Amino acid sequence: MKFLEFLKLIRAVHWIKNLFIFVPLVFSGHLFQKDYFSLSLIAFFSFSFLTSVVYVINDIFDVENDRKHPKKKFRPIAAGLISKQTALIVALLMLIAASSLAGTLNFRFIFVSIVYLILNVAYTFYFKNVVLLDIFSIAGGFVLRVAAGNVVISVEPSSWLILISLFISLFLAVMKRMSELEVVASTGSHGTRKVLQNYSARFIDQISAVCATGVIICYTLYSVSERTVEILQTENLVYTTPFVVFGIFRYMYLVYHKHQGENTIEILLTDLPTIVNSTLYLLMTIVVVYNIFYVNNIW
Repeated sequence: MKFLEFLKLIRAVHWIKNLFIFVPLVFSGHLFQKDYFSLSLIAFFSFSFLTSVVYVINDIFDVENDRKHPKKKFRPIAAGLISKQTALIVALLMLIAASSLAGTLNFRFIFVSIVYLILNVAYTFYFKNVVLLDIFSIAGGFVLRVAAGNVVISVEPSSWLILISLFISLFLAVMKRMSELEVVASTGSHGTRKVLQNYSARFIDQISAVCATGVIICYTLYSVSERTVEILQTENLVYTTPFVVFGIFRYMYLVYHKHQGENTIEILLTDLPTIVNSTLYLLMTIVVVYNIFYVNNIW
């Protein structure tokens, strides 16, 4: 039981967010090359340990607010299952593990990791209470994951992929705020997150529409851009666009009609249509990028 509480403390299930590190690997065409994959895998675990450090620090700092939240009150520190002192030791061990792995990679990856840590510590202590800066800080974390994936395998970053990562992470952050507003509406208190006082349902609706549009437009333009077609030697990536559009619309449906969205990972791991769509998207992308079953451009 104690072991499970430690897994909850470091939020191991949230490591799935660090799969963004593999985005440059997949779209650069190096997924099936052992050396490149090994570097990305080490980077994934290094970043995962680092994100756990951030989660633990955030839970220690936010323990009182978490105890007022209907779901967060069950987190190990808020529930009194793990002491702050023990949590600090865990955070230190995670930091040592992250540093040890990062030390085997190039300096640029280490630099990105440091920037990520500074950004998230700043978010925990200040940015999370500043309207708009809070969601941009969350988005910045995902963009840095993609950047880490680029630098660790030394491939030229795609401006389109950076923009896609920015808009999709902004979209997820805004949807999270929408779900939190619904919690506020049901409890009548902003105590769990003060910044929510500066958001309204209408404002969130407008931002989410802009972000969703940004994701779809940027991905579509990326799939048909000259650089993409030249690198992949095919125009067929455009056929993966419907999966992206469906994924965005499905997520909005779950937030607005099923009142989900506060926990992105829960949706990704439990919503069957989302799981099927994500799997089909991944398979289709690999087929297109790596020219599997590709014959004479007759798709």
